[in-house]
Amino acid sequence: MPKQLAFYFEQQHCVGCMTCQVACKDKNNLAAGQCFRKVKEVAGGSYTSQGAGLVPHIYAFWLSVSCNHCAKPVCAANCPTGALEKRGEDGIVIVDQEKCSGCQQCIKTCPYDALAYNPLTGKVGKCDFCRDLLAAGKQPVCVAACPMRALDYGLLEELQQKYGSVNQTKGLPSPQITEPSLVITPHRDAVII
Repeated sequence: MPKQLAFYFEQQHCVGCMTCQVACKDKNNLAAGQCFRKVKEVAGGSYTSQGAGLVPHIYAFWLSVSCNHCAKPVCAANCPTGALEKRGEDGIVIVDQEKCSGCQQCIKTCPYDALAYNPLTGKVGKCDFCRDLLAAGKQPVCVAACPMRALDYGLLEELQQKYGSVNQTKGLPSPQITEPSLVITPHRDAVII
């Protein structure tokens, strides 16, 4: 079985500070409106009447999402130029900037909204798992920057042995679409039953 790098997200500890998003944006020198990692709030719920009062049943939690380097990357499958490919040695999905035509078909098909168009270059970019940092024996910048240590990374199989195999939470699409290389310990209000 080939190696597959993956991210781990411990949702209950994420406070939505966006440090991971800012660190990624800074490392990759991204322009306004471009993000390779996005932090989003998920909130909802309702109230019920109980006597003369209302009882709240509300929730709010955060999602930190980047490219999940999926087993079935629909971005790559829908790229007309073949610019997106899944590397065999580590499972990272990369964009070949020489082949990218900037058509943005990959952006339209990714259910995780993980790719970003750069209007200055006319090309698409995305998380590459900080390949340069990994080669230097360092962590991806989003993992290293998280003050709550809600993010981690490693081989998918090892993360699943350590944390379980949950790869979906409220606010994310069905994992059956792409088989994301992601492990999540969901927030108590985010568990999908």
